[in-house]
Amino acid sequence: MNIEKQIEFDKVKEIWMNLAVTEAAKEQIREITFCLSERDLRKQIKDTTDSRNLIEKLGTPPLQSVSEIRDILQTAEKGDCLTPYQLERVEKVLVAIRRLKDYLERGKMYQNALAYYEENLKDVPMLREEINRQIRSDGVDDYASDELNYYRSQIAKTEEQMKLKAEQIMRANKDCMSDSFCTVKNGRVCVPAKKEYKFKIPGSVIGKSATGNTLFIEPVSVAKYYEELQMLKIGEENEVYRILYTLTAMVSEASEEISENIKMIERLDFLFSKGKLSIDMDAAEPQINTERRIRLKDARHPLMNREINVPLQFAPDENVRGVVITGPNTGGKTVAIKTVMLNCMMAQCGLHVTCKEADICMNSAFLCDIGDGQNLSENLSTFSAHIKNVLEVLKEVDQDSLVIMDELGSGTDPAEGMGIAVAILEELRKSGALFLVTTHYPEVKEYAVKAEHIVNARMTFDEETLSPTYRMIIGQAGESCAFSIAERLGMPREMLETARMAAYGKNTGIADKSAVNEAARTTCHKQRSHSKIIKTKVTSNNTNLAEKYRRGDSVMIYPDKKIGIVCEPINEKGVLRVQMPDKKIWINHKRVKLHVAAKQLYPEDYDFSIIFETVENRKIRHDMGRKYTEAIIRYDEE
Repeated sequence: MNIEKQIEFDKVKEIWMNLAVTEAAKEQIREITFCLSERDLRKQIKDTTDSRNLIEKLGTPPLQSVSEIRDILQTAEKGDCLTPYQLERVEKVLVAIRRLKDYLERGKMYQNALAYYEENLKDVPMLREEINRQIRSDGVDDYASDELNYYRSQIAKTEEQMKLKAEQIMRANKDCMSDSFCTVKNGRVCVPAKKEYKFKIPGSVIGKSATGNTLFIEPVSVAKYYEELQMLKIGEENEVYRILYTLTAMVSEASEEISENIKMIERLDFLFSKGKLSIDMDAAEPQINTERRIRLKDARHPLMNREINVPLQFAPDENVRGVVITGPNTGGKTVAIKTVMLNCMMAQCGLHVTCKEADICMNSAFLCDIGDGQNLSENLSTFSAHIKNVLEVLKEVDQDSLVIMDELGSGTDPAEGMGIAVAILEELRKSGALFLVTTHYPEVKEYAVKAEHIVNARMTFDEETLSPTYRMIIGQAGESCAFSIAERLGMPREMLETARMAAYGKNTGIADKSAVNEAARTTCHKQRSHSKIIKTKVTSNNTNLAEKYRRGDSVMIYPDKKIGIVCEPINEKGVLRVQMPDKKIWINHKRVKLHVAAKQLYPEDYDFSIIFETVENRKIRHDMGRKYTEAIIRYDEE
């Protein structure tokens, strides 16, 4: 079963992918599936909220596609010379990194956790400025070096002298010329002489016209400039290659930092794409629970026009596990169950949901049977396809699953279809799963009234206008309204009476609940193919956050998994300072995990100034302890 396609989550993914910039982020979106860890899911939803808040306050982040840059870095690391085009691509990425750092730096004023990713972006200003100065318009700029400027100015001067000398010869031998303009053939400046005056113009014949009447001659006085021009061009070419190889070496030296920046850009692109999707769909942050509770207020199908869509209110009682939805055709039953599952799927993928408010439980599996499923190649009828899908659902369902089924028991004899529908509902009820089903069978409505943890719901219908209102009322059974529709469309009264007698002439309802249980005694063999939900362990709230990390603790920084040492414990904003190999950084405590405690690394009275202070500062501090000194201890504020 392709669940994502059946509930149209694949179309939501397409919209989502179009909001991403990098190919890595698009691929991550394409492969994403629902999260089973409560801790990770809450973090993902918080990231979506943070990214939306930053976009609303600061505008769209300056992200850029980096698909070419990895190949360029590999070329530089192998020692091959980068082209001006490739160097310009590197510069554009470096400019994007600088702009993204500035964007995130401004976001810190809002205490947005996402803004602190700025500390993981490494600026490379020297390389950026050198490429900007020396490379322009897919070429090496004339002023990239004094030597290159000299060669190019001399080349231009020599070419002009060659042209002037050729024009001088043409004026002196005007009668011998077939044209009034000199030309360039095979890189040489030639004069167009008539063939009968070949020996009157001293020089070399470089070419001739198609008719043979005009010879293109390079005069001797012009040829002496050609050798000089070639030497100048060789010097220019050597200088261009020297500049390109120098810049390539600089790119190679900075390739590790640039690669880390690319990974961070791709990660941020994925996070910001979730915020963009939330804004585009006018979505809201859902509440997450593991108590099998689903509450949706003003829910919308994310693919429907929000201007004409009628909001869905879905809030069954705490003890309800199944909802049987009835009502007329085209009344919105299928859209309703898709809306519920689609919003639950979006929430469990870390996205905001298209509701005004939502309290959504985590599910270990999303299972559904929607559509007629006819398959001529497999010789499956509508009913066969339904039963095949239903049996797959019943093999996988458990108490943490969410199941939706459309037109339960349809496609076969009504009496037998009704019995199968009841048997399926009883199996779902016993599994403890949450489920929503649609049906037209009145006996199924009666079953829902008698069975525990199952409730009826109906989609309302305006009999005056013969149009659905697309509103769900939980706790009431609906009617198909077929007779009302047929009567208003002109069906004769005699035909309607015959239809009513045929439909309701015999009592086919279920007598009692024991009969239902007897009919559904045989259960399907369970075949679990999905993982369990990982719930967050409840920890004591009395833990003092300021004492979580102590000076000298070795910690791991996420998501890069780099090791640092705590030099200042957590402050009132939840931020601590960590000594990295090359600098000190401020970082939110949620991105830090204890690696080795300080008491396991250092003696109890260890002097941490040896690690965290410079030799000069420690010498000054030593002098202050012995005598008066005017020296000042300076701390690095990076």
